[in-house]
Amino acid sequence: MAAAALQTNIRPVKVPATFRAVSKQSPFRVRCAVASPGNKRYNITLLPGDGIGPEVVSIAKNVLRQAGSLEGVEFSFQEMPIGGAALDLVGVPLPEETISAAKESDAVLLGAIGGYKWDNNEKHLRPEKGLLQLRAALKVFANLRPATVLSQLVDASTLKREVAEGVDLMVVRELTGGIYFGEPRGIKTNENGEEVGFNTEVYAAHEIDRIARVAFETARKRRGKLCSVDKANVLEASILWRKRVTALASEYPDVELSHMYVDNAAMQLVRDPKQFDTIVTNNIFGDILSDEASMITGSIGMLPSASLSDSGPGLFEPIHGSAPDIAGQDKANPLATILSAAMLLKYGLGEEKAAKRIEDAVLVALNNGFRTGDIYSAGTKLVGCKAMGEEVLKSVDSQVPASV
Repeated sequence: MAAAALQTNIRPVKVPATFRAVSKQSPFRVRCAVASPGNKRYNITLLPGDGIGPEVVSIAKNVLRQAGSLEGVEFSFQEMPIGGAALDLVGVPLPEETISAAKESDAVLLGAIGGYKWDNNEKHLRPEKGLLQLRAALKVFANLRPATVLSQLVDASTLKREVAEGVDLMVVRELTGGIYFGEPRGIKTNENGEEVGFNTEVYAAHEIDRIARVAFETARKRRGKLCSVDKANVLEASILWRKRVTALASEYPDVELSHMYVDNAAMQLVRDPKQFDTIVTNNIFGDILSDEASMITGSIGMLPSASLSDSGPGLFEPIHGSAPDIAGQDKANPLATILSAAMLLKYGLGEEKAAKRIEDAVLVALNNGFRTGDIYSAGTKLVGCKAMGEEVLKSVDSQVPASV
């Protein structure tokens, strides 16, 4: 009941099966509902979560609505709890009401979860558990994390200009398998009375094949280069991973496939990131490498992500955390969440024009010199979270393409 009370007074849209279609730009299914001739209507579940999540999601919601209105797209939003907010409301990190709302929507936009307040909770009552459960419930196995160094922010990177300038890569991370979900797992006491913690890295052939296909298709739409990252010199799960990815390569003769051990990939991302176009890897390696790649761009506060399934709603979220130390202080960078909304439009709904409006609006705001604290440099204009959102909103209806 408490979870339901967080919903807006806008009723969710039921999506007729006849309106499901496959996007020409993505290998994933897109669910859309037609509200009236010339107008499309989508039901979006908002999961603000914890920390800075509510601040950045509120801004992204306004940007979504504005971009959609200019392209004949309408949205119904419902807000539901997850993470620490849900724990405080109903005692669990992912209420059943939230799962149901997410499954019945056309796409899900998530802010962030977690915070110091819940750090000492038991494992099953930690905010992060809610996110893992949501990914499993939505069956979003493919996580797309772009890392692009914008010309406006090249000096914000900690790497030398000549190394960072021009970086444009995509990490395709398997999201619902591997060591995060593998069994057996746990903590037990061995025969010597010593505590032992253990987790299992396990992948079935079909899990590898489906994420590999997503990666090949993604590379095909980019620059045609795919690097598969594993640890096949040590791990049996990686030996199978490399075998399956290699076998699929013959179906994509237009994509150049290479393989790299994860330790080398971590070094190469810092040494020469421009060598990469599309990277595909498992759950834990993808988690680490995509965060490393994010810092090449200058700030983790700039990077969005899309988590997609074979069918049904996708999950879209910034890759930054909840940043509880700055929550409620108007210091957060909303651009990663705004760009996640653009990915929601592009990959989740197939609304390419509305997505482009948002992407261009972000570039215009940056071209005009506006910066939040994480990307601020001398000679630019320091603004807060709300002001940055307002600048993007002003630019959404601009028809002039922004320079990258």
